[in-house]
Amino acid sequence: MFSDRSRRRADKRVRPGDGSPLPRFRWWQLLLRSLFHLELTTADGRRETWSVDIRHGGDDNGTVWAKLYLDGRLQATSKLPARFPVPGGVIEVVTSGFGLRRCHYVADDGTERQLAPDAASAEGRRARLQNAHPVVGRSIGLVSVVVLVVGLVLGVPQIVEEVSQFPPLAERIGTTFTSPVSLPAWLNLSILVATLLASTERALRLRYNWLLDGGLFDGDG
Repeated sequence: MFSDRSRRRADKRVRPGDGSPLPRFRWWQLLLRSLFHLELTTADGRRETWSVDIRHGGDDNGTVWAKLYLDGRLQATSKLPARFPVPGGVIEVVTSGFGLRRCHYVADDGTERQLAPDAASAEGRRARLQNAHPVVGRSIGLVSVVVLVVGLVLGVPQIVEEVSQFPPLAERIGTTFTSPVSLPAWLNLSILVATLLASTERALRLRYNWLLDGGLFDGDG
């Protein structure tokens, strides 16, 4: 996920924490906060709980931070994308325009596993739905993919048409593109809302595809 250069940059962004306690997850933070946990066993057999807390709204400057806690105490902070060293490996955290696209523990031997979402978080609730009703969960996931594919097929040609008609560009290429699809504004708006919801649903499961989820509306690419 991280190139050698991005690893070095991420490592430099890590700052030590002050030991402050991990705030409790509140219900009104469902779409504003992500909280994940990782259980590790130390060499002497002691169990540790590492937690990653992300507030998607950012700080007063709009900067989004990841905070790393050990047994409920703040150990480190980092701007995103983040890469926190922990026993036996690192925790990698990457966001998209709709939430998290990655929150994984990467062991020194290269094996990976996703951290477990907090039960009170939106990601935790989505995981609980998947576990309790797997057929329903898979169906929702499939609908999200279909919505995003339809959004791309119907939306991209119209956007290309609009861009090609921009006077400086039209003069330079000497022609304009006419979209085979022309939808009323209300339907385009409906498709936009549906794609935003679909991408958010996928982000709750940490699913990411550069074409479907990077698409037109994800500022992080």
